[in-house]
Amino acid sequence: MAGSLVLATLLFAAAAFFTGRAAAREYGVGPRRTRPAYHGALLALAVALPGLAAITAWSVLEPVALDRLLLAGLPHGLVQTADTGGRALILAESHAIAAGRALPHADPAVVEAGLRLARWRGIGQLGFFAITAAAMLAGFLAVRARLGPRLRARTAVERVLTAGLVACASVALLTTLAILLSLAGEAVAFFRLVRPGAFFLGTTWDPDVALRADQVAGDAAFGALPVFAGTLLVAGIAMAVAVPLGLLVAIHLVEYARADTRAWARPALEILAGVPTVVYGFTALLAVAPAVQRAGMALGLEVSPNSALAVGLVTGVMILPLVSSLADDALGAVPRDLREASLAVGATRAETVLHVLLPAAMPGILGGILLALSRIVGETMIVLMAAGLVATASLDPLGTTTTVTVQIVTLLASDAPLDDPRTLAAFALGLTLFAATFCLNLLALRLIRRAHRAEPR
Repeated sequence: MAGSLVLATLLFAAAAFFTGRAAAREYGVGPRRTRPAYHGALLALAVALPGLAAITAWSVLEPVALDRLLLAGLPHGLVQTADTGGRALILAESHAIAAGRALPHADPAVVEAGLRLARWRGIGQLGFFAITAAAMLAGFLAVRARLGPRLRARTAVERVLTAGLVACASVALLTTLAILLSLAGEAVAFFRLVRPGAFFLGTTWDPDVALRADQVAGDAAFGALPVFAGTLLVAGIAMAVAVPLGLLVAIHLVEYARADTRAWARPALEILAGVPTVVYGFTALLAVAPAVQRAGMALGLEVSPNSALAVGLVTGVMILPLVSSLADDALGAVPRDLREASLAVGATRAETVLHVLLPAAMPGILGGILLALSRIVGETMIVLMAAGLVATASLDPLGTTTTVTVQIVTLLASDAPLDDPRTLAAFALGLTLFAATFCLNLLALRLIRRAHRAEPR
């Protein structure tokens, strides 16, 4: 029913818009001006916002209220003797009965509760409709009474939209803060069991090792240095592939390629950005890794079947469109006068690119590189499929490796309870990754400011 009410609210808001616009025109405001539209928009917001707020509040509060009433109406002994799982089972059976499903082995009290729940839902739907309609009508009447030639509708609409933008930004900020606090809380619990020094500087990562009662959560098994080394190794190989190739592709498309070449080359690169990472993982596992191994054997080198080099090469190709596209935009945004001035004083096209275009476009290029680096650090599927789970404290690109994100997925996918050190280790890895990304962003801002200061005037 909530979906139908949302649609009805939007339709009423559209009707209110046309009503408000027509009323503004009757006040003598010319139809070619923007004021009638702002009157209509203000009246539409007065209808839509209260209606959507009522729908949201009811959708959130109704299930909780009905469940509490349901448990309160059950026999005291049935509820008191049940644990959390038992109460959840009682609620599930009651909801199933309320939906019309037959449960022949259900307790008679639960069956009666399900029937009551069905009646309450019917009454609640009527109340839901009445509250939503009353909220929309109140908003419509309150604003419709204020419409007039002297009403600054544009200012009111802009204030409402500004408040909406601030609310959206606040939700994003609060969500990030909540994620950080949840990571920090679980990470603190982990560091109470495992010493931070053993975690950050330890060279053995084996969370599945047996934990004894007299052991401090197996300090020797939670050394995350090999995991961090694997992440840096894969990121370094991928950046070594993507950054030079991406910049060269962008420079060629902006400065050297013909218009027809750019017309098909840019969409072709964008296709690579839309390929799912699982496809890249299969490619790395079935094609690139065996090819790298055969090439190493031909050169007399010992190459692991799940080498970090193969993973880094495929990951670099995956982010190549991102680097190229952002560098292309940054180079294309450089004023044409700078190019022409450099060529006018006798510089070649290559010298113009190297000494004029790249320094001027460096902030955008750095932003693209850092965005690509964040994409690499967060990549999971390719490493999980093509590299493996073994953490080795080595920067050998020909050996096997793993990354932080892969270990987080592996630890959280296990059957260990939430308070187990193996599960808490995933939160410690996540917090460390968050801190590293934050420091990387600070460094990026400093580099971008320096590039702005060095930008030619």
